[in-house]
Amino acid sequence: MSSIEVNSPAEFAVPAYRNEHIYDPQATEELGANVRSILELVGEDADREGLLKTPERVAKAYQFLTQGYAQDPEAILKKAVFHEDYSEMILVKDIELYSLCEHHMLPFFGKAHIAYIPNGKIVGLSKLPRVVDVFARRLQVQERLTIQIRDAIQQVLEPEGVAVVIEASHMCMVMRGVQKQHSTTTTSAMSGQFLESSDTRAEFMRLISGH
Repeated sequence: MSSIEVNSPAEFAVPAYRNEHIYDPQATEELGANVRSILELVGEDADREGLLKTPERVAKAYQFLTQGYAQDPEAILKKAVFHEDYSEMILVKDIELYSLCEHHMLPFFGKAHIAYIPNGKIVGLSKLPRVVDVFARRLQVQERLTIQIRDAIQQVLEPEGVAVVIEASHMCMVMRGVQKQHSTTTTSAMSGQFLESSDTRAEFMRLISGH
């Protein structure tokens, strides 16, 4: 009878998943001190039970929400560039995005639609949402965010054209100021064939609208 050697379970063990984010201790301390000051200036008691950990939580939240400053979108794209003889439009739509308006540091959120026409190079599909996240996790205005996403893709892939449309709701319009609950803002940035060909641009708009 032949025998089969079975490795011990330990050799197949998969490390336990940990949802871990790295925060800078000095930044957490300094941001936390400023958050505590804000709490006191708006009339709160920063020492009451419900607020004791709030300065630290807010400090870590802002580090997470602005982590895009430390990330390189072009490097992310370059990790998954492949040579492929494909020249039709590639579209990834309804990419969720969350960002902070640089004017009031209030959230704006919505979805991005990205399309490009390859010129011998394609990129892993997951890299497009990652690029959106890198630029969204900075203090932003929607107009600049749209252009930055387009330009990063154009720079790395050198495609025949890139199109980016973002639809978002801004809390600075919803919960303060004009207080318009159902307003949305749409921005677009295009290059190459999307600018030069009305048919290509119309096809893109038709695809993202679902018609």
